[in-house]
Amino acid sequence: MYGPPSLSEAADAAAGSAVPPPSSSSSSSSPPSSSTSAFCPINPSSRHIVERQPRMLNFRVEYRQRSVELVLEEGSTVGEIKQILETELGVPVSKMQLKGWKSGDVSDSTVLRSLHLPKNNSLYVLTPDIAPTASTSKNSALQDSLNQNFLLVISHREAQRDYNLNFPGSRTIQEVKRNISDLTNIPVRHQQWEGWPASASDDSMTLALSGISYPCHHLSVCRRSSPANAQEPTEECADVHMISDSEGDDYEDASEFGVDDSEMFGMGSSSCRKSPMMPENSENETDALIHFTSEFSSRYGETHPMFFIGSLEAASQEAFYGKARDRKLLAIYLHNDDSVLSNVFCSQMMCADSIVSYLSQNFITWAWDVTKEANKSRLLTMCTRHFGSVVTQTIRTYKTDQFPLLLIVMGKRTSNEVLNVIQGNTTVDELMMRLMGAMEIFTAQQQEDIKDEDEREAREMVKREQDEAYRLSLEADRKKAIRLSLEQALPPEPEEESGEQISKLRIRTPSGEFLERRFLGSCKLQVLFDFVASKGYPFEEFKLLTTFPRRNITQLDPGSTLLEAKLFPQETLFLEAKE
Repeated sequence: MYGPPSLSEAADAAAGSAVPPPSSSSSSSSPPSSSTSAFCPINPSSRHIVERQPRMLNFRVEYRQRSVELVLEEGSTVGEIKQILETELGVPVSKMQLKGWKSGDVSDSTVLRSLHLPKNNSLYVLTPDIAPTASTSKNSALQDSLNQNFLLVISHREAQRDYNLNFPGSRTIQEVKRNISDLTNIPVRHQQWEGWPASASDDSMTLALSGISYPCHHLSVCRRSSPANAQEPTEECADVHMISDSEGDDYEDASEFGVDDSEMFGMGSSSCRKSPMMPENSENETDALIHFTSEFSSRYGETHPMFFIGSLEAASQEAFYGKARDRKLLAIYLHNDDSVLSNVFCSQMMCADSIVSYLSQNFITWAWDVTKEANKSRLLTMCTRHFGSVVTQTIRTYKTDQFPLLLIVMGKRTSNEVLNVIQGNTTVDELMMRLMGAMEIFTAQQQEDIKDEDEREAREMVKREQDEAYRLSLEADRKKAIRLSLEQALPPEPEEESGEQISKLRIRTPSGEFLERRFLGSCKLQVLFDFVASKGYPFEEFKLLTTFPRRNITQLDPGSTLLEAKLFPQETLFLEAKE
């Protein structure tokens, strides 16, 4: 296998050397590389030195939880990108939708050069026909299950209440039972369960391998009435009983562990989450949003949309009221801890890399927690003030189990419009498609706004230029009139041999030219000042100085004579602009 030509070989080829270049038949028949970067190699048989390298474009392509980096020549086509992605992602080209082009949808035959793309680009692959849980291997499927969050809805029969607890797939059944012991004051050895599948045969088994339903599974628990009943479960509380390796002591009331009476969402910790997403009756919106962002990061990790810290009014101003080119859509995320969909939506949708990236680039994202009734009422008041009663009534119509909601709002000339309300029961692909659909509507409106704004600014620029030209014209006419008036008021220049005391003055202007004139020695300094002003150098803007010794004549009394100012029989002066 031959390597690329050396510098000497390239020089010989450029000089017309007759030495044939090396070749390899295997190179032409080898399969295309599956690398994520696509370059155009220089043909070793070329006899010309390429002076201008082709322009290369960088692409970052997001697909669900994966990202692929590509580098291609701008002479490549969209279809070539899809072929590389098919190799990298294992997604057939026929089922692949490549989104994110600034010009809208493009065909596979489109040449990248024709799209006038920047150096760095971000694209997104959507596969509506492929289930999001599809996996290419058993190992990756197991790993995915261990990383998934399972929502366990556990009914405590004696207390007649439900607990909504969220656990990672790596958590064991034994750990779940210990958490329930903390909450219900039922020791693990006295717990009687219903709802575990038959495959959950051992307390040391992880939730991912236990066979429970994803993303939500329902269970019930009660206290065994007596050891005899524990051996023969009643029909009312029948269960596949598993032997536990922990026989923890009885605990006192669950309130000792800080558990309140509201429904709780455990986020993979040994006890249920105690801190609400947003405090009730917070003094101002900024403090509430700071707490929300901190709690969101604590629950779901640091990879999440960048929430706007400030009031809804400030977020609207940031999104809608800048220059047309800088405007964005407003995404309002409404969280409700009482909904079984909230944790799954946050961990799987809102924290997906592709969603985070797309929201950060194209949206101002503002969030609010409506779990507490006081906070919900406050939100409705804000929405009525900023978006009108229609939006408020729309939010009211959604039930708790339909949350969380993601409202997509677009600013318009006369009012703000809600383009979409996305509910919590969605997938990453569906969410991305709806966000991109909203962006297409927004982009079309933005282009119109940019055109109108450019035309308006052009008209205003012309008007400003006309006004300035008119002002300068008036100013020039005014100064010209003043100079003419001063010139006409000057006494006549005396003859050199008039027999009177004559002062001959030579004045150097800032441009280097000289003004020369004869004055009677008895003339007042004001006459000299008027003469200089009649030439375009008014007393208010310029000072008149002697050369040596340096004296500022304009500081002298205008009523004194040239003789008194010692400007006789001749003197050279110069003009200097006042600071």
